[in-house]
Amino acid sequence: MVKFLAQCIVVVCVFLLITAYQEKDMLSEDGAQQAPYFSLATITDDQRIDLASLQGQKTILYFFAPWCHVCKLSMPNLNNVYKQQNINVVAIALDYENKEQVQHFTDELELSMPVLLGNHNIRANYKVSAYPSYYVLDEKSNIIERSTGYSSELGLRMRM
Repeated sequence: MVKFLAQCIVVVCVFLLITAYQEKDMLSEDGAQQAPYFSLATITDDQRIDLASLQGQKTILYFFAPWCHVCKLSMPNLNNVYKQQNINVVAIALDYENKEQVQHFTDELELSMPVLLGNHNIRANYKVSAYPSYYVLDEKSNIIERSTGYSSELGLRMRM
């Protein structure tokens, strides 16, 4: 039993170290840094959503790639948070081949949250180096949380 507990502690420590390493270059989460401005097209109707339109409510900006298996597992949790809480949730596709690839990915998951088509500039501005990555913004678009990797519905709710 002690050996099993020690192994669990090692696994948790390794997980936390990997997560900290992946997040080291992300934007600061101290609430003092404003999220970089963006204006991006949605995949469904080519309308544009910009950062200013999201102010007034907490917001999750979720960066994903349609080829990312962890994103595929995590996004239904994000969609549930979107449907059940009074917050903005925006998924931003990066590293995709074409719009149809993103559309197929979101249709397969039956997502109802807005999905935007990102680009190299937004990836650089938000310092996204792993998928999925996300930022939680306060009502004034200041970054208050950040993370990479899988997020459970409970984990997302706790960060809000």
